[in-house]
Amino acid sequence: QPIGGRALEVIPPFPLESDSISVIYDAAQGNGALAATQPVFAHTGLITSTSTSPSNWQHVQGTWGSADPKVAMASLGGTKHQISYHIPTFYGINPATVTVQQMAFVFRNSTGSNVGRDVGGQDLYYPISPNVTAFQARFFVPTQVHLLQPGQCLSLLAQSNAPADLALYDNGVLVASDSGVTSLAHCQVPFGASGNHLVELVAVRNGQVLRDTVYYVRHTASMPMDPPLGLKQGANVVNDSTVTLLLYAPHKQHVYVLTESNDFLPNSNYQMRRSTDGSTYWITLQVEPNQDFVYQYLVDGSLRVADPYSERILDPANDGSISSATYPNPYPYPSSKTFGHLSIIRPGAAPYVWDHTNFQAPPKENLMIYELLVRDFIAPRNYAAIRDSVNYLDKLGVNAVQFMPVNEFENNESWGYNPSYHMALDKYYGTPASFKELIDTLHGRGIAVILDVVLNHAEGQSPLVQLWWDPVQNRPAANNPYFNMQCPHPPNCWGNDFNHESPAAQAFVDQVLRYWVEEYHVDGFRFDMSKGFTNGSGGGWDVGRQNLIKRIADVVRSYKPNAYLILEHWCDNSEEIVLSNYGMMLWGNECHGYQEATMGFSGATNFSSAYHGNRGWNQPGLITYLESHDEERIAYKNLTYGNNALSSHNVRTLGVSMKRMELATLFGHLIPGPKMMWQFQELGYDVSINNPCRVCTKPIRWNYYSVVPRRRLYETTSIINHLKQDYPVFGTSSNFYSDLYGHVKQMGFIHSSMSAVAVGNFDVATQSKTINFPHTGTWYEYFSGQTLSVGANQTPLTLTAGEYRLYTDQFIP
Repeated sequence: QPIGGRALEVIPPFPLESDSISVIYDAAQGNGALAATQPVFAHTGLITSTSTSPSNWQHVQGTWGSADPKVAMASLGGTKHQISYHIPTFYGINPATVTVQQMAFVFRNSTGSNVGRDVGGQDLYYPISPNVTAFQARFFVPTQVHLLQPGQCLSLLAQSNAPADLALYDNGVLVASDSGVTSLAHCQVPFGASGNHLVELVAVRNGQVLRDTVYYVRHTASMPMDPPLGLKQGANVVNDSTVTLLLYAPHKQHVYVLTESNDFLPNSNYQMRRSTDGSTYWITLQVEPNQDFVYQYLVDGSLRVADPYSERILDPANDGSISSATYPNPYPYPSSKTFGHLSIIRPGAAPYVWDHTNFQAPPKENLMIYELLVRDFIAPRNYAAIRDSVNYLDKLGVNAVQFMPVNEFENNESWGYNPSYHMALDKYYGTPASFKELIDTLHGRGIAVILDVVLNHAEGQSPLVQLWWDPVQNRPAANNPYFNMQCPHPPNCWGNDFNHESPAAQAFVDQVLRYWVEEYHVDGFRFDMSKGFTNGSGGGWDVGRQNLIKRIADVVRSYKPNAYLILEHWCDNSEEIVLSNYGMMLWGNECHGYQEATMGFSGATNFSSAYHGNRGWNQPGLITYLESHDEERIAYKNLTYGNNALSSHNVRTLGVSMKRMELATLFGHLIPGPKMMWQFQELGYDVSINNPCRVCTKPIRWNYYSVVPRRRLYETTSIINHLKQDYPVFGTSSNFYSDLYGHVKQMGFIHSSMSAVAVGNFDVATQSKTINFPHTGTWYEYFSGQTLSVGANQTPLTLTAGEYRLYTDQFIP
């Protein structure tokens, strides 16, 4: 049974850049994604002498996502398709001024939803001959390394651009030859012992000798053997010079480790053993101590993937744009030897020495969380630069920083909700040591660290997706142990949907979370789109989902009892009560109410559900916020759409807008329970979330700190945050009451230590209202220092537009 073949054939086989050619694509080869597709469209460009990288396409042809007739291919029957064109005319180049090195291809269906590529998802490239007179000869088949099983032969095809004597040698033994020909085809049956075979082409013409080589391995199954007990998936460092790799890969036939030691080619000495149940592959290797060891897996002879449990990876497509200041001395990618992602470990490296090993995280009910996206927070976009801002955060009165995803995600410019490797720190923001130093510094200031993790889905770069993929249906294969074939809960679907009922997916989730706690000392997690942790329809009440989330919580608490576990859930209030009673915290979006109130139009604004008790919750697990990464910025809404009917209080002016944000912060942050703020909310950040697009990079505006109304908002926010932390009256043990409907809103706090009343006028005109005080007597207004003698529990007060007051019955300096 022959194996091998090529997805891309060009006639003539050695084209010049001025030639007319026919391109033939065999959709059954490569990744096989278009094997059942009609019609097929080419998407092609050129790699030229001016390309900035080996993958920098130029002169691209074909309008993606459309049935572009220019790149439509004719069916040749079966799975083969053809397109013919004159290279200079088709690509729009002048051969006298452009040196073409390669043609680049992918193929697609009409919409571009399914794409044919090479094995492993790589683009297809075809060389252009440098000149018409040069003698050329090379292998055209196979185009990759193959592992041959008993009974298989390897298809070999060698060609030359002029008649020559062609000979093929397998490990030095002549296996085929012919004279005065331009093509030699042979199907080689492996001989001799199992192991590595080098096949050499020797082409001779007029005394000139050319050579080319291909490689294959004669595979022999090893005796099944279970790995040592106690190992985890991924890389296990046994000692400074020994590592054991473990890969859960049911339904696979064989796995080889590719690394520098074998030039990233399959080698019988790097064949992984298979467990007795056939589900796991493992190998123990000797490595150089305190040196980076890079590796990837070759699965079933065709798929190259990095370790799904990688702690660091090399990404040749994106690492080149990472500055040396952020990630110094990166491992040089071995581009001449392999392709795709590589995993990196460094056995024997000195561990990070933590200064703050006994950090006590603040009680969850008293959290003031600062949500932060490294990319848009500080210009160097790295952890080292954020350390310089810890004073700023500490003074602001936040006691937790929640980082938007920092694990490896696709591309560099991203919010991070497109994860590819859930355990690998993305190098775009810095090194593992730098992130640990930042966490250590935050802990030294009493600030907890929360990671935003995306366990609802993974993108196509994830090895867990690639290992079991149906290219024809363009979705996870039916036997994928980690993912559902299709997302069961539309429309809330992104990427490839984890099957949280699968034991494999559950084990993955557990190892990922434990890794971040133990390796990076994080204090908890915010689970993105936890509503999707189900194979049900994704409705608002789902007992199965509740149990799956409780299972995660139980496992995390088994090794970190006080871990913060925050859900972005958006389900029925009854389900959120169940999870809150189980000790979870849940996001509660009240942004619209705060925005409407600060813009100053309607007296009907109401954000009473920002208090957990008003939702019928017994536990203070509700995290509400004025802004999050997902919501429009209040300052933008105020300055763009605010009420400008009165010149005396025009919300669209900076001073008025910032003062109204102070008012909203007083209410939004002092309502009992954990709270969150979005980065630069405290400075009135006013670049729209949609400028230039929702997830696009935003300008960093640290200059706002020197603008007086914005600085005043920062200082006021800091005061309010510290009041919440320092005085139990603003905690969850107080008896809280409120009237948060209408223009003038009020809150009351009754505690054994003191009582407090907050009142604010969200109108653009002066308003009066009767305010409920817990008792009569002298009350102290915190911001002005004035006193108020209350003779009756219900006392009328008059407040100017946008005015706010905070009364306490004990003097607070």
